[in-house]
Amino acid sequence: MADARRPGATTAGALLGWAATRTLLMLCVTKVITPRTLDVTTDVSVIYQNWSRVLGTGVFPRSDVTWQYPPGAALAILSPRLLPSLGYADAFFVMALLCDALVLGLLLYASRRGGRRPAGVWVWVVGVPLLGPTVYARYDVMVTAVAVAALLAGAARPRLMGALSAFGAVVKVWPVLALLGTPRGAPTRRAWTAAALTAALLLAVFGLTMPGSLSFLTAQRDRGTEVESLGALVFHVARQFGWSGVVQYHYGSMEFLGTHVALVSTLAQVLSLVALGWLALWRLRARVWTSTTVADAAFAGLLLFTTTSRVISPQYLVWLVGLGAVCLLYRASRMAFPVVLVLLATVLTYLEFPVYFAEVVASEPAGLALLLARNGLLVAASLLACRTLWRQTVTEAPVEEPVAAPSEAGRTAAAAGSA
Repeated sequence: MADARRPGATTAGALLGWAATRTLLMLCVTKVITPRTLDVTTDVSVIYQNWSRVLGTGVFPRSDVTWQYPPGAALAILSPRLLPSLGYADAFFVMALLCDALVLGLLLYASRRGGRRPAGVWVWVVGVPLLGPTVYARYDVMVTAVAVAALLAGAARPRLMGALSAFGAVVKVWPVLALLGTPRGAPTRRAWTAAALTAALLLAVFGLTMPGSLSFLTAQRDRGTEVESLGALVFHVARQFGWSGVVQYHYGSMEFLGTHVALVSTLAQVLSLVALGWLALWRLRARVWTSTTVADAAFAGLLLFTTTSRVISPQYLVWLVGLGAVCLLYRASRMAFPVVLVLLATVLTYLEFPVYFAEVVASEPAGLALLLARNGLLVAASLLACRTLWRQTVTEAPVEEPVAAPSEAGRTAAAAGSA
């Protein structure tokens, strides 16, 4: 009887926790409650709203160097127009809240299947508010909803997974990582073909209807090293010994500019290429695929590219929380420790932005300590996630039946998803 009550109790607890924390977030972004920190909503009320006006005329803001996104981002920026009775900013916050609720619903539904557990639901319920109001003041929660839906479609519905991954990639690139762990053979062919066709169709539609849709491809060429990134630690430390560079608002974020910044930025891109090479090697060497591999590979890949990026904006953590939540839905997943490290990094991210951001920009001891701890947690999570993925799929026997040889019920579900 206790077991029978557990799903209902989990759902009720998760809904209550979600409602309480999201109410607090909405009160903060709508300024009913005003925390004594930087106002994180100006991106919405100023930058996003200005972009919306330009996009509403049928063109992309090509002359604005802060527009660095794939064309599908226009859908997120224009989405508040679906709620014309509200002002732009309030409508945007409501759309973010709805996408947050969609993720919760997807996770709750998925947690009821065999071999699943509610831990992933709680990662989302608890992890998102740890980032503070920033999570609703950027469009990343919308993209995360698409990526979570793609991963939950999984190998059983490869075409749907591919289409959703491509849609997410046309909005903000990184959801394409959901395709990293698709099982070899028919699932990969179906998922990747659906992704290619969907992306081609969407890009063609944007290209034919809105001039400047591909301007994002060159928009980040001249970026420096953002002050919160892993590479920025070099300059935060160098400043203590007289380095003469400066921090300026540049290409939409606070970046270091000065001697050797270009070199460090190049090294960060080299590290990203190394990460890509490791992921390609893993895919070639992987011997088994289990029910967790698709989510685990996407989570590990996203950790690698987030950690090595020239920019680690606070909202990037919601991507990791979302994919970590999907990983921990599976009882067989071994990603619990990396996910916990991500949650700790999320707490520190809120502290370094917006609470102590002035100290971060000035390279003061408190700001430097927060960055060292947060980025150190991301590095540790990346290495542990990659080691776990390698061990589970390359060097060790599978902990459960491979996805390539599903049960009769699994074959039926896969056939239905492929129809």
